[in-house]
Amino acid sequence: MLDQLPPATIIVVGALLVPLLRGRLQSFYLLALPIVSFAHLLSLSEGTYGHIQLFDYTLMMVRIDKLSLVFGYIFHIMAILGVVYALHMRDNVQHMAGLIYAGSAIAGAFAGDLITLFVFWELTAISSVFLIWSSRTERAYRAGMRYLIIQVGSGVILLSGVLIHYHETGSLAFGNLAQMYNLESFAFADFGSEHLGPTLIFIAFGMKCAFPFLHNWLQDAYPEATVTGTVLLSAFTTKLAIYTFARAFPGTEILIPIGVVMTAFPVFFAVIENDLRRVLAYSLNNQLGFMLVGIGVGTTMALNGAVAHAFAHILYKGLLFMSMGAVLYRAGTVKASELGGLYKSMPWTTFFCIIGAASISAFPLFSGFVTKSLTLTATAGEGWTITWFVLLFASAGVLHHSGIKIPYYGFFGHHDSGIRCKEAPLNMLIAMGVVAFLCVGIGVYPQPLYDILPYAHTLPYEKAFEPYTSSHVVMQLQLLFFALLSFAILAKKQLETPELLCLNVDFDWTYRKLLPAVVRKFVSVGAPIRDGFFNSSKALISDIVAGLSRHHGPEGVMGRTWSTTGAALVVMILLAAYLVLYYGSVPG
Repeated sequence: MLDQLPPATIIVVGALLVPLLRGRLQSFYLLALPIVSFAHLLSLSEGTYGHIQLFDYTLMMVRIDKLSLVFGYIFHIMAILGVVYALHMRDNVQHMAGLIYAGSAIAGAFAGDLITLFVFWELTAISSVFLIWSSRTERAYRAGMRYLIIQVGSGVILLSGVLIHYHETGSLAFGNLAQMYNLESFAFADFGSEHLGPTLIFIAFGMKCAFPFLHNWLQDAYPEATVTGTVLLSAFTTKLAIYTFARAFPGTEILIPIGVVMTAFPVFFAVIENDLRRVLAYSLNNQLGFMLVGIGVGTTMALNGAVAHAFAHILYKGLLFMSMGAVLYRAGTVKASELGGLYKSMPWTTFFCIIGAASISAFPLFSGFVTKSLTLTATAGEGWTITWFVLLFASAGVLHHSGIKIPYYGFFGHHDSGIRCKEAPLNMLIAMGVVAFLCVGIGVYPQPLYDILPYAHTLPYEKAFEPYTSSHVVMQLQLLFFALLSFAILAKKQLETPELLCLNVDFDWTYRKLLPAVVRKFVSVGAPIRDGFFNSSKALISDIVAGLSRHHGPEGVMGRTWSTTGAALVVMILLAAYLVLYYGSVPG
């Protein structure tokens, strides 16, 4: 019976019992749920399960193949480590929301039909918002509302696309829509009524993946979430979207320019951002672009690169958010302008942060190097030269804002802030230590990761892909060396981006600045017109009431008491007029 249910059902249902437990028993239970769920997943073989009939729809709740398994593995690993990282916390709302959120993302990755995907798509949105609201601040409440609007809106658009797709094809199977509709060269001109179903699905996936102009929910909400909540948010929402693109739109070339833009524009905002968790949010957007480019290129090597990069990214981005969360937990701030010298108080957290920074920067012997090189090699091999150069530029930008800025301003800085605090709690250090070990382990020996990739055994040369060739290593070291050198020179000459306590806006300027300004202008121009209209209307109504009062009031003609004779006379006149009109209108 259990093998007919979506993986992670144990987590979602078990989360409801969390408030009933206390103390160590609760901690043991929290940790046991994702571990038992992972064991359940490992016991399942590839295939489809859980076929049910819902009204006129045939649902396939579980579909296990190599693509879904990779995401299932890393989602479970991050769910376990997320629980370990949060064991010091005594907040049932966060524990429940985090488990339901993680379980929904895992179940969504194994959905075999689009309706099942929609259900878990929305459940991830509703459960994850409580990780933001649990900060219990006004800013967090407002950011959570904006986040919820985007996430639920994505689900509504997804459901609309699914229903149109079902009407056109009679199928709810969650498969390769690009191939079904022949959309491998899907371009902006293809958006329209002819392919409305897949277009809406594409947009829904893009909203959750933080496409350009649809991305601000990420930088807006993630830094406002709780210390532990941000770690989970970085792992599941956008990676579930990456999985759906890899499943439904592989080789869709429109993803390449979208991904290129996503890799490049966050660099400029991240380097001037003061909030270090917000820097990581921009960096997350940048890394998603690499994955989308790989999916858009669509070769087996490129898809392997996108999936491998997603796997490694969940780990090293989680590690960076963990380190900044530990700083926020102990120091009370992650503003670059308020930190400095923290390595003296938190040496282990500093060490783990540096490993995460080296991984995201793709230093050789760290996980980012062995996964990003797959995408770069596939992109160059397919002739996407300009795209390759942009990805190279974005890689240098990643080193600057995540590889250097995060550890430098978080723990060293231009000055000693004087903050002296305790090292992170033991459970936080254990979680960071395990993730750091995985980042180094994958970088040193990537073959186990390569072996579980969805197309690992499709072509012999891909199975034998070797990241540690002289050309790969030398090119990456040159890139890293000159990026480090430029940062060192700028910092030495005090030309590095100043640490300013400010809020930077990008496309959210439209609703933070432009929309309020337009409303104020409209009010300033329209208010006199509105007031004049209401005043004229009130004057007209007053005149009408006064006129009626003159005739129907106590002193008016219609308000006087008439004699019986006068009343009978009026009735006779009216009756005579009626008879004249009636007989005068009757023909011949």
